[in-house]
Amino acid sequence: MEELELRKKNEEFIQRIKEQDPTFFDELKKGQTPEFFVLSCSDSRVSPSVITQMPLGHMFVHRNIANQVVTEDESFSASLYYALKHLKVKKIVIKGHTDCGGVKAAWLENDEQELQGWISRVRASLPDKSTKIEPVSLDELTKLNVLKQVERLMEHPIYKEYGTDIEVLGCLFHVESGELERVFPLEN
Repeated sequence: MEELELRKKNEEFIQRIKEQDPTFFDELKKGQTPEFFVLSCSDSRVSPSVITQMPLGHMFVHRNIANQVVTEDESFSASLYYALKHLKVKKIVIKGHTDCGGVKAAWLENDEQELQGWISRVRASLPDKSTKIEPVSLDELTKLNVLKQVERLMEHPIYKEYGTDIEVLGCLFHVESGELERVFPLEN
């Protein structure tokens, strides 16, 4: 998609929004009060607001490869703090997805030097291969990764100080069907 196409799509977006609500952008510039803080993978196929059809202003989103909660990641920590302290979000969603390249790279021990720092963090979120007796699918690994990130979030110092009363959801987006499956907490 060239720059010209991006501009054309943006103009179509503006026109469609103004047709639906002529005051939308006036309201949008007044500020944000999102209900959700979402940690999602950077994968271009899994945009949180697109797959949930949420309008602008409803999700405060942080994205990184394989949706990792890393205490030492200043960008994630700042986003989490801002979402909890200033935006007063009501829910935190950690959203992974099937066919995740970051999880696959970690599991298959990708050795590209430029990826090693981050991939080692993803690898630490997965089961130890040497103790895993049964074969595990990539989709099962992505689900385990989401659950590990929920666990890490609940241990994150910023969450512990500002967010313990905020509901945390772990979800898995199925790229093959479009379904958003809740994996934490499990539904009864």
